Amino acid sequence: MTKRNLLLSLVLVLTFIGGFFTGEWYSTNNKPQELTEEVEQIEKKQASKSTKDQSEKEKKQTIEDTEPLTEEADDNKVLMGYVQDFRDPQTIDYSELTHIIFSFAHPTKDGQLLLNGETALNNLRTTVSNAHKQDTKVMLAIGGWFHINSGESYDYFKVAISDPTARTQLVQELVSIADRENLDGIDIDFEHPRSNQDAQNLTSFTKELSNILHQKEKELSIAVNAKVHSVVGTEINNVVYEPSMFQYVDHVNIMAYDGHWDDGYNASNLSPYPYTENIVNYWTNLFDTHQISREKLVLGVPFYAQPEDPNSKQISYATIINNSSDHAESDTVSINGTTYHYNGEATIIKKTNLALDHGFGGMMMWEIGHDAEGSHSLTLAISEVLESANQYAFEQNQ
Repeated sequence: MTKRNLLLSLVLVLTFIGGFFTGEWYSTNNKPQELTEEVEQIEKKQASKSTKDQSEKEKKQTIEDTEPLTEEADDNKVLMGYVQDFRDPQTIDYSELTHIIFSFAHPTKDGQLLLNGETALNNLRTTVSNAHKQDTKVMLAIGGWFHINSGESYDYFKVAISDPTARTQLVQELVSIADRENLDGIDIDFEHPRSNQDAQNLTSFTKELSNILHQKEKELSIAVNAKVHSVVGTEINNVVYEPSMFQYVDHVNIMAYDGHWDDGYNASNLSPYPYTENIVNYWTNLFDTHQISREKLVLGVPFYAQPEDPNSKQISYATIINNSSDHAESDTVSINGTTYHYNGEATIIKKTNLALDHGFGGMMMWEIGHDAEGSHSLTLAISEVLESANQYAFEQNQ
């Protein structure tokens, strides 16, 4: 090709390329007005959608970050054991328990708090240390039947929660010891409110204590009378609760025992299975009526035996098993000429299943120091039933 032809070809190529780019620039920047507005509207919608999608994504992420997570532990049933303040903490097996309830702190009429000396305080501290190593929570119970200064605890507790100043003082004392001793919560054991005014004062006390403890992510439980007569099966009306109170607590520990006092003295009415059935039905209906979760309900069982001879003392389940392990299969035993009534393994397992069948949140025992060691431990028997229920619930949620 000659130079002249080569130059001509280059001119033609450059002219074509220039026209192409010029046309493209013109078509992009000189659209009709209607088309330009339509494109802008589309672009705005796309930008708006993008912003909305991002906003929804961020909102969803925020909700996921702030909502309580449903963990396996949240579905687990509790196993709560009371332990008296004189028990050697080194003798307690914490491994099967979700909660230890250390008993008792004693209220004064002006809202102060008493423990049974340095021994009780040291035992509390050792219990907390040992329990936390096993991931077991420790709560401090206030009240009980007897007061450290003699007489019924009711006489002191009633006065303390009747006066607003003393009531607030008692709340502050309980919160203070919970913080100071690294407790996981407080258990209220007011035995028992005997009038509507008592019930209202107890509700006010419970609400005030609940508000502060829950802000600190600590738990609140309350021990309640069985509220059912062990012989005739009707409601006991000389113990009064305000049902709205139960919304403020995490656990309601039903003392489904001591029925032997309901009709004169009859040791066989300590805590037989039919009596417990009536109790479970009563509390189930009460909570359903007031639309309160049954998961708050915790069924209590006795780890002690009641003698037919009222002049004899109670004995522990451990004493019964130490006499003969065969007694684990029974609910009555005769030792040294005295007949005792108690709950053996079969009855305890049956009661645990009864509680689970009614949607209860777990089981409670009075008290851990009375249990037998080894394979006939009632704590172990309950724990195995609860563990099976927990495993089943976990599998259903997968």
